[in-house]
This record gives sequence, structure tokens and C-alpha cells, in this order.
Amino acid sequence: MKRRLGALLASALGGALYFLGYLGFGWWPLLGFFLLPLWWALESTRRLPRAVACGFVFGGVAFLGGHDWLLRLVDVFLAGDRATGWGLFGGYGLWFAAGYALYGGVYRALRNAGIGFATAAIAPWLVLEWLHPLLFPVHAGAGLIDLWPLVQIADLGGPLVLSLQLLLVNAALFRVVEARRDGDAKWRVIVAAAIAMLVGSAVHGGIRERQYDAHSSDAALRIGLVQANLGTLEKRRQAAAGHRAHLELSRELVERDPELDLLIWPETAYARAIAGPLPVSGALIRRDLRVPLLFGAPLIDPGSGDRAQSNSAFLLDRDGTIASAYRKNLLIPLAESIPFARGLPHLEAALPHAQSFAASETKNALVLDDVRIAVPICYEAVRPAFVRELVNESRAQLIVTLANDAWFGDSREPRLHLGLARLRAIEHRRHLVRATNSGISAFVDPLGRIEHATGVLERATLEGQARPETQTTLFASLGHWPGPAALTWLVTAAIANAMRVRSARARGRVDR
Repeated sequence: MKRRLGALLASALGGALYFLGYLGFGWWPLLGFFLLPLWWALESTRRLPRAVACGFVFGGVAFLGGHDWLLRLVDVFLAGDRATGWGLFGGYGLWFAAGYALYGGVYRALRNAGIGFATAAIAPWLVLEWLHPLLFPVHAGAGLIDLWPLVQIADLGGPLVLSLQLLLVNAALFRVVEARRDGDAKWRVIVAAAIAMLVGSAVHGGIRERQYDAHSSDAALRIGLVQANLGTLEKRRQAAAGHRAHLELSRELVERDPELDLLIWPETAYARAIAGPLPVSGALIRRDLRVPLLFGAPLIDPGSGDRAQSNSAFLLDRDGTIASAYRKNLLIPLAESIPFARGLPHLEAALPHAQSFAASETKNALVLDDVRIAVPICYEAVRPAFVRELVNESRAQLIVTLANDAWFGDSREPRLHLGLARLRAIEHRRHLVRATNSGISAFVDPLGRIEHATGVLERATLEGQARPETQTTLFASLGHWPGPAALTWLVTAAIANAMRVRSARARGRVDR
């Protein structure tokens, strides 16, 4: 019983190290050994149910500590309906923890079959991060975003290759500790692999930095951002006041820098819907401004019988015409769309502030002069596979993401959201400009470094430069290749082990 309890407590410790080291808290050194307690717990038992329980406890603690910001939605989004809020939070938490329960079971099954530690520990984790369908994707390697020399390999394999780097470091430390206890000398191989990857990662980061510095003086767009700091419901109910606030801040920007090439307002900054089809006049929106404006607003699709609206980003040209728009593809369930709304009327009633947007499948760029701009809206920027499709299909030279994190106040969510968006800049070697309603708005360079940023819950403007880029990265070409590679590694190891066991049994029969 003591051993069982110790294993569960160790798993809980691992989950705590995970959420404290991840984005939001950002104590990234903890990620260097966060898996050691879980692996110790899994090695301490040969029983599959106990291993599953250890994985579930690990995932449950990681979720509770790392996703508590979701509870901010209970008061502002669910109008204080705690029963619904905790029900949704608990359901999502169970699904999140179930992935790590599966990891624990697979790890133990592989070890019981005689498969080595490195394969059992690393390959299933990468497959889990690749295939586990989560509303908010979690990749352990994303927690390294502030360790910029070692995060540059994201342009080779996205967040999964960063997770591989972390897994190798954790595995090397675990094997060193384990070898000191049992005298096993095999630890040298995985330690050498971890060191080689860290050195290679640092060298790659240095090369990318020099390449960026060599072109940093090239022509760039001069951009101004407006952060009006309006509450989400306030923005909806006081559309005229919100519009005035954005205009006033924009005039201040233009007065300071008359040479601005582009002004950017955040997601649904213009709360009134714009009726299509485009082009339409934007004179009432820009008023006396004479700078191109990229802004968020709902778009009414005239072709739909129910006048469906899309959460959209528009580009208002110098001549005052709104000629193009990007319509959001990935809608947030229960916030921008209510799945099975007709069959679940009670759920719709429990979500008083949910909106019903139509999702698009078109991944087009907004074009300013000759510059092609990809505009992932809010949640879309945290999905690396989607942004990859968007950048590739639109042939974007710049990424501008519009967001509204006002629902979450001054919680950790704005920092987490920005951290994940910064990875998109590295993965595609593009400048990324982030305009939000309440913070954090920022200019991010192609190395993922923040050049300028606002605070949270402040009315502010921001000026910076962003250079159009055209290079293609390995991640842009191949996507999440570490996931399929890990699955292939796992299947190959399992087949080889089965053949080895069959051969051993055959030799045993011959000997007898």
C-alpha cells in the first residue's frame, strides 16, 4: 500500500512540475526533470492498472494547475453558472488526463514486453502529443519559448521536435540516476544523444540569429497597433463608444508617426457587422484616417438565407475601400459555435454569451500592396498545424494575429496565448504581429523574440516594424514529422521485440 501511494504521489509531483514549468507560470527549468517522478512511478510497478492510474494522476494534476484560467469564464461567459462551468471544466479535464492514463498504460505494456526504456518513455509521449485531440493543444516543448537559443529548432519540426529535446534531457537524467542505483552502463547512449541534440540545437539557433541579423536592415512595414482595453460585453453593448476609442488611439499613432504603412485593430474591434458582398466602402469605419487599416469585425454573408455571420478580418485600403476579408476557419466550441444546438436546447440556454458564427474553409491572405498577410484569428494561432496550412496556402510573407483575451482578465492566459503565438513566428521564420483587445499585444521577430509589447488590461498603442519574409522552413514543408516518426519507431520496436521473443522461444524448444 505504501509503495502504491508513493507511486501516485510521485505522479502528482510530476504533474505539478509540468504545469509550473509550462507557459503561464513559465518556470521552464522544471521541465528539465518533470518526467522523472512519473517514470519512477511507472517503473515501480509491473501492473497495468496501476500504471494507468499513475498516468491519470499525472495528467489530472497537470490539468488542474495549468488550466485553472478556464474557470475565469464562469462569471463573465456563463453569467455565474458554476454548475455548468465546473461540469465543462471537469469533462475536459477527464479527457485531458485520459491521454496520460493511456501513456502510462502503453509505457508499462511496452516495458513488460521487454522493450527498452528510451522507446517506452519517448515514442508514446510524442505520439500522444501528435494525436490526442485537445481543444487547447499542449506540447511540452512549447514551455521552452523563453530559452530562445534552444527553441529555434521549431523551424525543423514544430513543437514536437522541442518536446523530443525535452524528453531526451529527462530520459538522460533518469538513466543516470537509475544507473547509479543498479550499475547499468547503457545510460551513456541516451546521455550522448541528449547532449548531441542540445549542442546541435544551440548551433542551429546561433546560425538562425546570424542570418536574421544579416537581413534586419531590409525594408520593413511601419505598423501601429491599437489596444483599447474594452471588456468583451462592453464592446458588444457600446459599439459606438468602442469605435470612438479605436479612432482616438489611431489618430494619436498617426500624429506620432505620419509615415505608418498599416494600422491594426484587434478581433471584432468594430462590433457592428459588415454586410457583404465585398468590396464595400469603409468610410464610416476609418473616418478621417488615411492609413490602411486591418481590423476585426463580423461579416454578414449575403448568400445565406439566415444572414449567417463570420468572425472575420478585413483590410481597408488607402482609398477607403474594404476589398478583402479573411473569415475564421476554426471556431471555439461553446463560444463561437454550439455543437448540436438544436438537439441540446438546455446547453444553448446555459451559454448566454455564446455566438453563432459560420466557419469558413478558405485560407486566403490579405494583400497590402505586394505584401501577403496571413491573419489567424485568436484561437487559430495556438494550432500549429492550422497556421502551417494557412501560411502555405496563402503564401503569406507576414503573420498578423487578432485576438480578444478580455474574457480571461489578468490571469495567466494572455501570457500563455502570446507564448504559443511566438512559436508560429519561429516555425515559419516570419515576423508576427499580435493585436489584442486587452493585452498582450506584441511585435515578435522571426526568432520568436518579443521586440515590443503592451501590458495586460491597459489602454495602449504600440509601434514597430515587420519585414516581409519569403523563405520556407522544414516545418512548413513537412509539418509534424516527429509524430509519424515516433509512431514508426514504436511499431518497429514492437515488431522487432515480438520476433526476438518468438526466436528465443523457438531456440528454447530446440534446446529441449
